[in-house]
Amino acid sequence: MLTHPNFDPIVFSVGPLAVRWYGLMYLLAFAAFWWLGTRRIRAGLAPVSREQLDDLLFGGIVGVILGGRLGYVLFYKPGYYFSHPLEIFAVWQGGMSFHGGFLGVLAAMAFVAYRQRVNWWSLMDFVAPLVPIGLAAGRLGNFINGELWGRVTDAPWGMVFRGAGDLPRHPSQLYQMALEGFALFALLWWFSSTPRPRAQISALFLIGYGVARFIGEFAREPDAFLGLLAFGLSLGQWLSVPMIAAGIALFWWSTRRA
Repeated sequence: MLTHPNFDPIVFSVGPLAVRWYGLMYLLAFAAFWWLGTRRIRAGLAPVSREQLDDLLFGGIVGVILGGRLGYVLFYKPGYYFSHPLEIFAVWQGGMSFHGGFLGVLAAMAFVAYRQRVNWWSLMDFVAPLVPIGLAAGRLGNFINGELWGRVTDAPWGMVFRGAGDLPRHPSQLYQMALEGFALFALLWWFSSTPRPRAQISALFLIGYGVARFIGEFAREPDAFLGLLAFGLSLGQWLSVPMIAAGIALFWWSTRRA
């Protein structure tokens, strides 16, 4: 049995300003997006220029933050936040949704594609392989903060988390970091290294993330205020089902169109 290290969530402070690990993980995610994007541009595998990548990154940041927060508010705690509307803006208290951030990025990329006169599917095919490293960084931030822990387990690597009782639990944040982050990145980076029919890379992202999230949720403790829903599945799993279905349909459409 292991014990979570109980990291200090604050990296360092300067007066009243505090730099937190979770915020640092967001910076790492955006930096990885930019660096990987410049590599793809140099390799001639991008529909945008180096200058357009900056607009793409800015749009992605806005989409992730606004969409992630609004997604959490609407998908997870709508009743609470409608009763306490000012707390919607208290993002430092935590509460971000991947599926909301995903929808926010889709909207932001649609705006950038319109402004830059770039085909939206080509743009999304370029963006998809740049995202999973950022997802891995976010899960690492969850682990450092000791949040979103897993279900109780008797596995030898079970870990006791502060605030989760005395029983060891799956370090599900690390499972999800490996699946949604590194494994998905390896798959998409390989698949997109050669020209593919338009929208196929985006389709594979939908399928890959949806499957990885669906599997990882079996080890993750469901949110206490929600519990398990129909068929013993979590909300994260139910939100991943339409992603997988949409990905399969999109892959089929792309293949037939090609």
